[in-house]
Amino acid sequence: MANNESEQQQSPVENAWEMKIPEFTPKDNPHGLLEESSFATLFPQYREQYLRQVWPLVKKTLQEYAILAELDLVEGSMTVRTTRKTWDPYIIIKARDMIKLMSRSVPYEQAKRVLEDGVGSDIIKIGKITRNKEKFVKRRQRLIGPNGCTLKSIELLTNCYVLVQGNTVSALGPYKGLQQVRKIVEDTMKNVHPVYNIKALMIKRELAKDPKLKHENWERFLPKFVNKNVSQRKKPKNKKEKKPYTPLPPPQTESKLDKQLATGEYFLNKEQKRAKKRKEKEEKQAEAAKRREEKRNEAFAPPVEPELSKIKSKIDTTVDLDALKSKIKKAQTKKVFQSKKN
Repeated sequence: MANNESEQQQSPVENAWEMKIPEFTPKDNPHGLLEESSFATLFPQYREQYLRQVWPLVKKTLQEYAILAELDLVEGSMTVRTTRKTWDPYIIIKARDMIKLMSRSVPYEQAKRVLEDGVGSDIIKIGKITRNKEKFVKRRQRLIGPNGCTLKSIELLTNCYVLVQGNTVSALGPYKGLQQVRKIVEDTMKNVHPVYNIKALMIKRELAKDPKLKHENWERFLPKFVNKNVSQRKKPKNKKEKKPYTPLPPPQTESKLDKQLATGEYFLNKEQKRAKKRKEKEEKQAEAAKRREEKRNEAFAPPVEPELSKIKSKIDTTVDLDALKSKIKKAQTKKVFQSKKN
């Protein structure tokens, strides 16, 4: 009996997070709020037409919570403020998040979900994570995936609505899912492929179904991905060896004038300089003509014949007389034996 009573007492404590939070109604706060609160946000010009069409629905939704909504098309801003009939002190924060999401191109049907309990929103700024514009565009497209399949898989795993717009990523859903979305987005912009985080989330979802692993560490089940990026910089083939250190400065390179002074060319007049250049040119031409003549005569040059003494040295003149006599003797005996046989 005592064990059963203890189990009944512990069960509500264990399932505390699964308990349904009661809805906050006007009866809970009949006197309303003491002071008026308001929030305003700007929206881009391309959202003006959509907001003008949807604004009656926005006003109607917020009136249920006694929140006043205003749309200023001249200034390009949306404003939400509390009234005397507002009973929920936190609903103004939810209304602020709603107009912020709508200004970031989130449709009204999704943005109004923020007003529900247990649903939050997060606007992740990704513009300053990567400075290079080409890398930024490439990584942002990697987050979306081909035909938006990567973004759709993130939404299914986190139970959040995710929208990539310009330099921000708007997320809307349960608070735990928002943390997961932020981690995936920030890792993707830091050059970690979203597939790795998606795979880890899928494994965690399967592990959560097993009640035996509820109080265990899941690190051993999760895959560990090692960064294998190799530096693309080409290393020099021939490394320059460092010269021994000398405190004295290197010798000054000779100028053209110094060289002329050393050879004596500086003191020649114009005619002598021309004659010298002409002579050098003629010498170069003569050398080139000589090389051409030698190349031409190579085809008519007779081949080099080997010397007779070298050929004789290769022929072995030494004869083994004993071996020769034994061969002759064997041949004669063989001949005699065949004649007798016949």
